[in-house]
Amino acid sequence: MDNFIRVPVELGARSYDIRIGSGLVSQLGQNLKDLTRQSRVFVVSDNVVWGLHGRVCRQSLSEAGLTMHDFVLPAGEASKSWAHLGELLDWLLECGANRDDVIVAFGGGVIGDLTGLAASLMKRGMSLVQVPTTLLAQVDSSVGGKTAINTEHGKNLIGAFYQPRLVLADIGLLHSLPDRQRRAGYAEIVKYGLIDDPEFFAWLESHGDKVLNLQADYISHAVAVSCQAKARIVAADEREGGVRALLNLGHTFGHALEAANGYGPDLLHGEAVGTGMVLALRYSHRLGLMSMADCIRADQVLAGGGLETDVSKLSGGAYRAADLVAAMKQDKKVRSGHVPLILSKGLGMAFILPDADLKDVQQFLSEELQGR
Repeated sequence: MDNFIRVPVELGARSYDIRIGSGLVSQLGQNLKDLTRQSRVFVVSDNVVWGLHGRVCRQSLSEAGLTMHDFVLPAGEASKSWAHLGELLDWLLECGANRDDVIVAFGGGVIGDLTGLAASLMKRGMSLVQVPTTLLAQVDSSVGGKTAINTEHGKNLIGAFYQPRLVLADIGLLHSLPDRQRRAGYAEIVKYGLIDDPEFFAWLESHGDKVLNLQADYISHAVAVSCQAKARIVAADEREGGVRALLNLGHTFGHALEAANGYGPDLLHGEAVGTGMVLALRYSHRLGLMSMADCIRADQVLAGGGLETDVSKLSGGAYRAADLVAAMKQDKKVRSGHVPLILSKGLGMAFILPDADLKDVQQFLSEELQGR
């Protein structure tokens, strides 16, 4: 009997499975043998993940008769850059990698995004396997085929849609995460309840502490429901022409906060998204779309997960409303000068506002930055 939960991502010829369970890294080699015609595998990781889990990865590949070539980057958002993308591609070329090879992204969202983009570019496409090691990557960034690097102009502006062949979400790896990383991933879990699943949101109100404490049944359920939600939306809109934009709830505000912070370590992506979702909901209330009672419930679930929900108290730089709006104008979702926002009419009732009034948004942010 399989010791994992299987979540299919239905994309026709590009369909693949997400497998969720404990101990999946120890089965990595056997899984890869079914995907590659080569006796070698290329693995990309960061120094923190590799120090914690590299031995298990290497042993699993060796037991399956596969030779491993590893490329280890510094941990952190700064690795999602032109320079490191170039270094990774040069390394693959020097190793003689080709389309028959498999490259494994073994890390969090930074490694997944960078490796995915490299896979899409390498001789116009080599097979990609995602092994997400953070909660945020397991429930969000490893699924759906978005790959990217950052530039000085903004986050994830250079990228491609490139689906993996397989995603292995080993929940056992989450026990090595710092509490802060765990909380950052929790923000993305809450997001799925806020988009269109009020029952899941209510479940998190009752059981969020057990999810954060990584109690096996609860974390497995939360990861599975999150992946099922994302798989359903991606299957309906692979390239973000419509409903997939709902997955960006909180991200337009969040990316602006990250940009204003210089993508530095003082503000993690999930932390920015958590605050960004509260801003999106409070702005929805400002427009008369959402009750304050629902805003408070969302605030309490995120704050209960240890996330900062008051932007005036958020760690990082000295945020200014004008700078945040300027960053929002650089967002990759901007179309013909129109900046869309994902707002809400209530818990589980997110929708796309195609053209935000940025003057009003700036005034709203000015008020929020002054504190509640």
